[in-house]
Amino acid sequence: MNTQKTFSFELFPPKTEKGFENLRNNVLKLNERKPAFFSCTYGAGGSTRDNTFATVDWLRSQKIETAPHLTCIGNSIAETVAILERYRDQGIRRIVALRGDRPSGTGVGGGDLSHASELVKLIRERFGDHFHIEVAAYPEMHPQAPNFMLDLDNFRTKAEAGASSAITQYFYNVDAYAHFIEQCQKRGVDIPVVPGIMPITNYSNLARFSDACGAEIPRWIRKRLEAYGDDSASIRAFGADVVTGLCEKLLAAGAPGLHFYTMNQSTPTLEIWDRLGI
Repeated sequence: MNTQKTFSFELFPPKTEKGFENLRNNVLKLNERKPAFFSCTYGAGGSTRDNTFATVDWLRSQKIETAPHLTCIGNSIAETVAILERYRDQGIRRIVALRGDRPSGTGVGGGDLSHASELVKLIRERFGDHFHIEVAAYPEMHPQAPNFMLDLDNFRTKAEAGASSAITQYFYNVDAYAHFIEQCQKRGVDIPVVPGIMPITNYSNLARFSDACGAEIPRWIRKRLEAYGDDSASIRAFGADVVTGLCEKLLAAGAPGLHFYTMNQSTPTLEIWDRLGI
């Protein structure tokens, strides 16, 4: 197994020209650190799909290694294959394969595929080993999973379908990640699982997003952040200390790399990156 650690950044596609200008400036700063790749999120059904394509096109024009996200909910097989052919023809070798969010108020989504494992299988069947396929992992359990054991079984299904490696939802509890890896190994799943890292810069936004996606903010961190109120400088300083410490523990424990959710900003991520001496 490859023991080289993988460090990467995640972006989201901007909706405005000003947003694109901000992204371009920050990507160029981030790319100076020579990450393995930048991933770019994706909206199904055209919600942000064109913006994703535009972002990927720009990244490739800069000769930046790019891993577009691809969701299967809402797409036909023909649409999915067409997108993959587009990426293949751009020289892209890495895809983040996801189920995607189901339409609000429904238990199912449109399209020919319903699960990320089906998308992984399709990519392998149509494109062989051309793409390195990343999938999602949830150390604290997917928010829609019935229970932790079924969630682990779903992850194993993605690995068996042909996933190359995984990137986790962000978390702040090292023990959750360690337990997840231990349970994966017991199930014979040995693909690399790279921790997703979310810098802390704004408490209210982080709390709202964490509540929605099922990522726990440990009580001691919440209470410290609450105590800072509107003192953004203190929140950022404390957040940098907490997340740097988290990364140090993960790397020391053998994590195969780190994937930073940059939120299209460079400064918070690079402060942690430089502290780690990556």
